[in-house]
Amino acid sequence: MAVYALTGFSLVSLLSFGYLSWDWMKPSLVADVATDPMEKSLPPTFSRPPHIIFILTDDQGYHDVGYHGSDIQTPTLDRLAAEGVKLENYYIQPICTPSRSQLITGRYQIHTGLQHSIIRPRQPNCLPLDQVTLPQKLQEAGYSTHMVGKWHLGFYKKECLPTRRGFDTFLGSLTGNVDYYTYDNCDGPGVCGYDLHEGEDVAWDQSGKYSTFLYAQRVSKILASHSPKEPIFIYVAFQAVHTPLQSPKEYIYRYRSMGNVARRKYAAMVTCMDEAVKNITWALKKYGYYDNSVIVFSTDNGGQTFSGGSNWPLRGRKGTYWEGGVRGIGFVHSPLIKHKRRTSWALVHITDWYPTLVSLARGNLSNVSGLDGYNVWPAISEGKESPRTEILHNIDPLYNHAKYGSLEDGFGIWNTAVQASIRVGEWKLLTGDPGYSDWIPPQTLTNFPGSWWNLERLTGGLRKSVWLFNITADPYERYDLSDERPDVVRTLLMRLVHYNRTAIPVRYPAENPRAHPDFNGGAWGPWASEDDVEEWEGIGEPLKSRNKKKKCKICKLRSFFRKLNTRLMSNRI
Repeated sequence: MAVYALTGFSLVSLLSFGYLSWDWMKPSLVADVATDPMEKSLPPTFSRPPHIIFILTDDQGYHDVGYHGSDIQTPTLDRLAAEGVKLENYYIQPICTPSRSQLITGRYQIHTGLQHSIIRPRQPNCLPLDQVTLPQKLQEAGYSTHMVGKWHLGFYKKECLPTRRGFDTFLGSLTGNVDYYTYDNCDGPGVCGYDLHEGEDVAWDQSGKYSTFLYAQRVSKILASHSPKEPIFIYVAFQAVHTPLQSPKEYIYRYRSMGNVARRKYAAMVTCMDEAVKNITWALKKYGYYDNSVIVFSTDNGGQTFSGGSNWPLRGRKGTYWEGGVRGIGFVHSPLIKHKRRTSWALVHITDWYPTLVSLARGNLSNVSGLDGYNVWPAISEGKESPRTEILHNIDPLYNHAKYGSLEDGFGIWNTAVQASIRVGEWKLLTGDPGYSDWIPPQTLTNFPGSWWNLERLTGGLRKSVWLFNITADPYERYDLSDERPDVVRTLLMRLVHYNRTAIPVRYPAENPRAHPDFNGGAWGPWASEDDVEEWEGIGEPLKSRNKKKKCKICKLRSFFRKLNTRLMSNRI
């Protein structure tokens, strides 16, 4: 697949222009907005728990917001961020399910068994049922809880559904991506089904409505029917701007001058989403919620550069552990913030929202153990130092092992063939295969001969399995210091060893043919019956079904896939 990028430039010319220098971030683009001298020196008193609106976008690149210098128009996000607190040292996960699971549980994915890939539509897998979720804690604190948008945390049995995991209401899709109008999703040739649900029922009547509009309208409807005197939590997980690249024509027309077709459609989707956020903000004000509200905006992973997204000037893309895959767009907008209109460089991770929001809600965290997140509200609201000093990006034992990695390269304490990444203080370490490692400029022109752009291939950088960066001084990951600072490498490898000792087995079971939408009325949804629910432990090792006597073609086929998966997993380990 072609890489859409700039033409007529060389890597040397880009470096000489300073595009890969931290100075490229001009003050006019990301610097603090001057604080209003009339702003109160003390934070507003929380007379009652605040309303919480958490907005999560899908596959929006780091560069794809106006205040990061993008060519895409996002006036609403720019204004909300400028009037609130921009989080410029904010981290997420490189793909969908891991980010969502860590938001909802406050735990690293190694502690939920979801450290490999995503939950696929036909897998008998979901967010572990023993995890107390963020909306459940907010319900305990007296909140009305609602979810609108993309779930992607499993649905093979009803206990996995959003309405069973803490949400009073749900309108959205259960799988990872659907058509924006028809809500169809194909998980392979001929394995297609409808995926839009209202509560626990299929929402056939909503087909034909563009999802970004539909979801914003639902949020407005929820706010209109609720009392602002009672606390409310709304989790808005937009499908936008994940593929397929679909947008109403009037938004595409705004970007008609863009030569790159994918970028043009993608830009239209981002702007459409921005207007949806505007409508949500307007509804908060219209119905009396705004003055006592906290709006959190976050992306779920880096942008997919082959589909119009841009993470420039960061390295890498969605699905990688380079900064372009894990550094997210994030900000908090709220009248309740003590020191507004500024940029925060406090270290924040997506797991931090769980304890932060529960604390804001005056919820009880004393009975929740094992959280990996921290309460970062003082850092956000008052500018205090973040309690977080390190982030485990992940340890994935199932990902393809790096060809050149070994235990010897890891000082005898860590097999560097294993894909893993961690940040401690200003240092970031990557081992194994961290993923596609290019720096890809915004895709503004039509075509681009991108073979030269992969600096790693040209320099033989992939013939290794350990990288070390001072991420504070070198946020673009240009200077690998692993050979110069073996002492730091060893220290961070020891932290990986520490975390790995706390990891639970990977939950990544074989796909089950019973999940096919044809067996479920043409729609994706729960397919495991109560008397045939299977619990999965370890790496693709299912326990025996409770219904041992059941004999049918589907069951035999399922058995075949189980055995095949076990063999494949054994070979990969």
